[in-house]
Amino acid sequence: MGENITAPRFAICINNSEYPASLEVHKLYRVLPDDEAAREGDLRIVDESGEDYLYPAEWFLPADLPGHIETALLASFQPSGK
Repeated sequence: MGENITAPRFAICINNSEYPASLEVHKLYRVLPDDEAAREGDLRIVDESGEDYLYPAEWFLPADLPGHIETALLASFQPSGK
């Protein structure tokens, strides 16, 4: 179908009822692109373990950050190699 689903790059958790050790309510999480997950109503979130897992999208609010803040946050996830 060629459907293009654009996931937010960051989202704020509003529900951690099933995974309190993995998610913190009100915390900003990095979202990894995953069109198949989005079609199923999920987001691929890098959680407290540092690994990415699928969680229901309804547990998060997309964070629409100013460009310079999003750029700085994304850069902070890159390995620093001078």
